[in-house]
Amino acid sequence: MIEYRSIRVGLLGAGSVGSQVARLLLEHADELAQRVGARLDLVGIAVRNLDAKRDTDLPAELLTTDAESLILGSDVVIELMGGIEPARTLVLQAIASGADVVTGNKALLASHGPELYAAAEQVGAQLSYEAAVAGAIPIIRPLRESLAGDRVERILGIVNGTTNFILDRMDQTGASLEDALATATELGYAEADPTADIGGYDAAQKAAILASLAFHTSVPVDAVHREGITEVTAAQVESARRAGYVVKLLAICERLIDGETGDEGVSARVYPALVPRSHPLAAVHGANNAVFVEASAAGPLMFYGAGAGGVQTASAVLGDLVAIARRRVSGGPGTAESTHAELPLLPIGRITTRYAITLEVTDEPGVLEQVARTFAEHGVSVEQLQQSVPEGSRSATLVIGTHEATESALADTVASLAASPVVASVASVLRVEGAQ
Repeated sequence: MIEYRSIRVGLLGAGSVGSQVARLLLEHADELAQRVGARLDLVGIAVRNLDAKRDTDLPAELLTTDAESLILGSDVVIELMGGIEPARTLVLQAIASGADVVTGNKALLASHGPELYAAAEQVGAQLSYEAAVAGAIPIIRPLRESLAGDRVERILGIVNGTTNFILDRMDQTGASLEDALATATELGYAEADPTADIGGYDAAQKAAILASLAFHTSVPVDAVHREGITEVTAAQVESARRAGYVVKLLAICERLIDGETGDEGVSARVYPALVPRSHPLAAVHGANNAVFVEASAAGPLMFYGAGAGGVQTASAVLGDLVAIARRRVSGGPGTAESTHAELPLLPIGRITTRYAITLEVTDEPGVLEQVARTFAEHGVSVEQLQQSVPEGSRSATLVIGTHEATESALADTVASLAASPVVASVASVLRVEGAQ
């Protein structure tokens, strides 16, 4: 029988993901030792409450409330507590003690990533976080390593399973946002307070992480433009279906040329958008996630799978752990973050996109001319226009698709339309993404 050296693993947090990580480490200890060339010995699990109910039975002797002592006795620390504090302090303590760190904490990385990366680089420690974005889907390592020699131009991501479930149900059944959210809550996809999901906060944190990796630039979460799905209506989703689109909440990270300065910059944003049904992202159903990457040499790449779930996310955590353990066996410092390009972060007004605008207007001569004049005054070109007039009505519905224009010009156009005497209301405004 082969005798393996031991790598001591300390786990912070035993929630839905942490408990599954612990279970898999204990159940597959022999197999993991063969893969790594060392035993991954789970030496303790730090929890807030020793008596709390957990998703799986864990050995009582492993549970502790003394996280700091556990860190000092570990070679690798896995942080799955969530939130900013005490997670930030404990991760920094782990790095300072000489331990490598695996985390799935998107909020922590989005808010304090540069601080943590710098601390790890200073001591040659490894900080890995595959589980922080898109659950089980391997996207961090491809961006961090596989595509490090390429030039990523754009990322379109469905990175929040709750909102994708809601929008997909609205598309498939015609349900309202409220009814679809209620179903998501019943099935366990949505939290009792769904604000982080439907408000776009969760997706914005993930967009900050993806943009930082893809463009080798520090992108704080505060620089990510964020809009949630709270204003999406069943009528918008049905109108999109008739026009050959589906509504998705997208995290978009893009390398752009600033039209004002001519310099290259980075945009990171989250909002609901119309996606053509021919695009691969349109086929992402239920609570699944997908990330569509466009790279100069590699071309378009699609990463798809479960974006959440305890055991699924645990798979990503263990992938990081095995990679770190192998490095410890072979020797050498951890992989440092490549965030030295420091491209400028462009505000939302500088991006170029398309709009689909639905107007309620009076049905009388000259209305179309006035609407067209408003677009022309702001330098926005109309690509297509559909008009419908209900029988016996004195109002008409205009659905207008624009050519690409700057966000600021399109926003000014919508504001002028809303103030126009011939426009009764601006019923809907959605951006169009992924169109060829």
